[in-house]
Amino acid sequence: MTWVLIALLVVPLVGALVVAFLRKDDKKAKLVALAFSVVELVLAGLLWFAYDPDGDRIQLATGVDWIPAFGVRLQFGIDGIALVMIAVIALLIPLVIGAGWTEKLPAGRSQGGYLSLILIQEAVTVAVFAATDVFLFYVLFEVMLIPMYFLIGGYGGARRQYAAVKFFLYSFLGGLIMLASAIGAYAMASDELGKGTFDWETLVKVVSDADSTTQTWLFLGFFLAFAIKAPLVPFHTWLPDAAAEAPIGVTVIVVGILDKVGTFGMLRYLLPMFPEASKNLAPYVLVLAVAGVLYGSLLATGQRDMKRFLAYVSIAHFGFIALGIFSFTSQAGVGSVSYMLNHSISTGMLILVVGMVIARGGSSLISDYGGMSKVAPLLAGMLLLSGLTTLSLPGTNSFVSEFLVLIGSFPTQPVFTIIATVGMVLAALYVLWLYQRIMTGPLRGDALLGAAAGPGAVGDPEKKTTIGDLTKREIAVLAPLVVIVLALGFYPQPVLDVITPTVGATLTEVGVTDPVTVQEGK
Repeated sequence: MTWVLIALLVVPLVGALVVAFLRKDDKKAKLVALAFSVVELVLAGLLWFAYDPDGDRIQLATGVDWIPAFGVRLQFGIDGIALVMIAVIALLIPLVIGAGWTEKLPAGRSQGGYLSLILIQEAVTVAVFAATDVFLFYVLFEVMLIPMYFLIGGYGGARRQYAAVKFFLYSFLGGLIMLASAIGAYAMASDELGKGTFDWETLVKVVSDADSTTQTWLFLGFFLAFAIKAPLVPFHTWLPDAAAEAPIGVTVIVVGILDKVGTFGMLRYLLPMFPEASKNLAPYVLVLAVAGVLYGSLLATGQRDMKRFLAYVSIAHFGFIALGIFSFTSQAGVGSVSYMLNHSISTGMLILVVGMVIARGGSSLISDYGGMSKVAPLLAGMLLLSGLTTLSLPGTNSFVSEFLVLIGSFPTQPVFTIIATVGMVLAALYVLWLYQRIMTGPLRGDALLGAAAGPGAVGDPEKKTTIGDLTKREIAVLAPLVVIVLALGFYPQPVLDVITPTVGATLTEVGVTDPVTVQEGK
């Protein structure tokens, strides 16, 4: 079944090439892009069923020599963590395309160019999660910045160039520092084995035996790149600008997909390759994680712009993910990985709903809205549901993840866990406050009423049409996310079964003992 993984890498690229030639026919470009993204989703489903949770750590491995002189290979494979992230990428991309069906692009920009970049972004991001050669991972880590740079810089808001350059420079610099550490690991393998290699499994065996000082320096190079991408405070400042200026669909990709490369890298590379450094530096990472929870939550509460609000909410959530990773227990680790998946679903849904609000009012300022539930009750319901799953309400998908992170982190990191729970209270505050300001009370706000006595004022038929309720297309986009939110909220076991063995293998490589296991053994 390795052909499925290869097809997952190739199909979006072929789709991007076809769509790029349809620049003069926007409707056909959208139909073709949607068709290729649906094929990718079907392939991801086949990949899910081909994966054996009880099998080898890396499955469906395939590869060819790329630069033999340096031991570099085009080598791919998946574990349980990579699988769930590839699956959520394949799920979100067709929804992004469907949600942006009537989106107006900047003057001079075509749907063909926009959608081809989205499909390229999908292919490269899938490849990042599937790469099992460290040098290949670095190359893809940097290459995935290119389509995103053009998506933000070419199709975003008024300050799109600034946001795109800031995003690119932050991530590119982090990648260069990671490359230095990767070269250091390569040199260690060359000294130990007589020849250098970037094979992930080989480097795990070689580098994990290095002395603590060497591990620490190499760890820091990888960690900086992943902390920027995640994003952890204080390496997060590129995200609010990127989220605020990017088109809504691109914001879904940035916040729901690209950010996960950072936390994925921590689990795949930091912990297994540098176990001693990971344990020694964990307290410092946990400080950043908890700071992110509080900082992101507080700033989300005070935001005036809905898209910047979404960015700070995600910064808070990534603090929980990092807390679970560096608590070194199986429950917390499984919680972190499921949090990565469920954050993509929940926040992706919230971003799409916010995009639907903005599409009706033409403004992202919260103060420009009020009482919208009176004219769009279904949209109001979707905003409430997506907000509730974002704050991890029991019965929604995110609850299980946050619960596992907190209950798993407490035995080893009680102080950090207690502090992080403040973020749960703040989450209820900022989510319900957002809903209250936009949806409740009398109909108000310039975005809904228009200028006084001008076009779109109260009673204007055209304005009523503009702020209508969800369309059939929008319902079709949101319906799969609603089903998944509720299904995983009540029955998350299929996902946990895939994640748990990989997390267990990672903890074994780090050499930590689960406190629960110790108690049961007494």
